[in-house]
Amino acid sequence: MARRWSVILVGTTIAAWLAAAVAIDVRGSRAAPDGTYDAIVVLGCRVNQDGRASRVLARRARRAATLWLEGRAPIVVLTGGVGTHPPSEAHAAAAILREHGVPDDAMVLEERSTSTAENARFARALTDARRVLIVTDGFHATRAALVFAREFDDVAVSPVTAGPWVRSKGALREVPLLVRDYLRR
Repeated sequence: MARRWSVILVGTTIAAWLAAAVAIDVRGSRAAPDGTYDAIVVLGCRVNQDGRASRVLARRARRAATLWLEGRAPIVVLTGGVGTHPPSEAHAAAAILREHGVPDDAMVLEERSTSTAENARFARALTDARRVLIVTDGFHATRAALVFAREFDDVAVSPVTAGPWVRSKGALREVPLLVRDYLRR
């Protein structure tokens, strides 16, 4: 009898976790509202061994360049410190923005952060922006908006979409992190 209840409990937990991951990914995939913001904030991600942005970071940087070129905000804040490989995530993303026509004077580099909470806190310290448009992956959008709302008055997200493996893995990872950050409010 105890074994049966254990199987039911484990099965229910796994089903709930999967359902939450799907909900997080679907919710985070919604397009950002129209309008302008004080700043576009690009959340950092890994830099490859060769010093170039990972595919995820490059996707985020390209989206930010497009948003800036559309006139959605006067500045782009690039976040992320040095991870396993230099340079900083912010520096690697800035190179992509330059390739897409964003001038250096429209970029603010935050090169110390190692987490979403630090992305928000350190970005806030570098700018007087109150309304921000965050660029991150859809599966990360819900938690990023929650964390950034602690530092900024108005937060919206312009999500990028990865392939199914990255999205699935990312959304499953986000479930406990979202619970943790929600409880820290």
